[in-house]
Amino acid sequence: MPTLWIKNARVIDPAAKRDAAGDVFVRDGKFVASLSTADKKRAKKIDAHGLVACPGLVDIHVHFREPGQTHKETIGTGSRAAAAGGFTTVVMMPNTSPVADNAGTIQLMKDVIGRDAIIRVYPTGCITVGMKGQTLAPIGSLKRAGVVAITDDGDCVQSNDLMRRAVEYAKMFDLPVMDHCQDHSMTVGAVMNEGIVSTRLGLRGWPNAAEDLIVARNVILAEYTGAHIHLQHISSKFSVDVIRRAKQRGARISAEATPHHIALTDDALATYDTNFKMNPPLRTDDDRRALIAGLRDGTLDIIATDHAPHTDYEKDKEFDYAPNGILGLETALPVTLDVLVRQNKFKLPFVIDLMTRRPAELMKLPGGTLAAGANADLCLFDPAEKWHYDAKVGFSKSSNSPWSGQTLTGRVKTTVVGGRVVFDGGKITAP
Repeated sequence: MPTLWIKNARVIDPAAKRDAAGDVFVRDGKFVASLSTADKKRAKKIDAHGLVACPGLVDIHVHFREPGQTHKETIGTGSRAAAAGGFTTVVMMPNTSPVADNAGTIQLMKDVIGRDAIIRVYPTGCITVGMKGQTLAPIGSLKRAGVVAITDDGDCVQSNDLMRRAVEYAKMFDLPVMDHCQDHSMTVGAVMNEGIVSTRLGLRGWPNAAEDLIVARNVILAEYTGAHIHLQHISSKFSVDVIRRAKQRGARISAEATPHHIALTDDALATYDTNFKMNPPLRTDDDRRALIAGLRDGTLDIIATDHAPHTDYEKDKEFDYAPNGILGLETALPVTLDVLVRQNKFKLPFVIDLMTRRPAELMKLPGGTLAAGANADLCLFDPAEKWHYDAKVGFSKSSNSPWSGQTLTGRVKTTVVGGRVVFDGGKITAP
C-alpha cells in the first residue's frame, strides 16, 4: 500500500468544514494528519495544483445488473465507470435476475464484489419477494446477509398496508427503506411527462400525480411508524413541496435528485431520442427549478445518479418500446457542477457535500470525509477542464447517455480507494 502525498490542492472536506489550499496525506490506506520526514521521502507525490481534492464521491442509487443482466453491465464494469466518475462508494439496487430477495443472492453479489469491484460496492435487498409487491421478503435475513437498505427500486409497492409492514420491520432492523415513488394505475402505457410536449409528440403522458401520491403515502407512513423512508429520484415540483412540509414537522424522510432531472426537461424529447427516456420522466422547467430550490434549502438531501445501463439494441427501438434509464456515473460530477455551481451559483463545498458526506451518512456508510483515520477514499478533479465525452469509449459496458458527444466542463483526474490509486489520467490503474 503506497504512502501518498497530494500537494498543492484546493482541499474541500465538508465534514470538517474545510476549504483551503493544502496537502492531503495517506499512509496504510488511511488519511493521516501528516507524514514523517522519512515517509515524505518515499511517498508517491501527486501535484494537484489547480485541482480540487475532496472525499471520494458516494452514490446510493446505481444499477450494476449482475447477476443475470451482464450484457448491460457487470459489477466489474460498473465499478470502473464509477471510479472514472470520481465515485469510491456506491449502493447497488436489487432488481437483478434473479432479484436480490434472499440471502443467497446477496452472498453471490458480495462474492462478485470482492472479486471484481475496484471501489466499495454495497448491496440492497428487495422489500417484497420477487419484487412483485405481494409478500414481504425476509428482511432480517437480508440484514444479516449484509444489505444496507431495502428497496423494490424499478418498481413500487402499491399496497399501503404491505408498505406499512415493510417499514415497521425495517425499523426493527435499523434499515432504511428506499422507495421508487410511482402509482402504477396512473402510468399504464405512459412513456414521458404528461403535458404540452407529450401532446405535441403524440406520446402517452405520465402525470406528476403518479409520483406525488406515493410521496404523500410515504410521508404518512414515516410519521406513523417513525421509520426512515428515502424517496428516490424525485422529479415533481409538488413532491418537493410535500417533502419540505414533512421535514418541517420532523418526519424521517430523506430524498434525492438526479443530475439529469436538474439539468434536462421534457423538451429534450422532441427528436424521440430514447437516450432521454427514463423513469421518472424528464418534466417541465418549473419542476426542474423546484428540484434545484429543494437542494438549496435542504428539502432534497443528496444527488444520486440512478445509473441504469441498457444496450444499444435495447434502446434502438420505437420510443414506446425502449426501456427506461440512462448512464450517469461518468458524467454526474460535470453535469452537477454545471447546473448547480455555474448556472445557479451554489458554493462548491455545498455541492461536494451533496455527493459525499450526506449520502454516506444517510446509508450509515464509511466515507465522505478526509479526516485522519478514515479510509483514504479521495477524488481529485479539475473543475474548469473541458473534455469531450463519448459514451461508446467510456468505462460502462453500455453507452445510453444523453450527454454522449457533448463537451463537458469539470473532469475527474484521479480516484483513490483505500489508499490505492484506481483511476488516473483517464485510465483504470487497478487490476
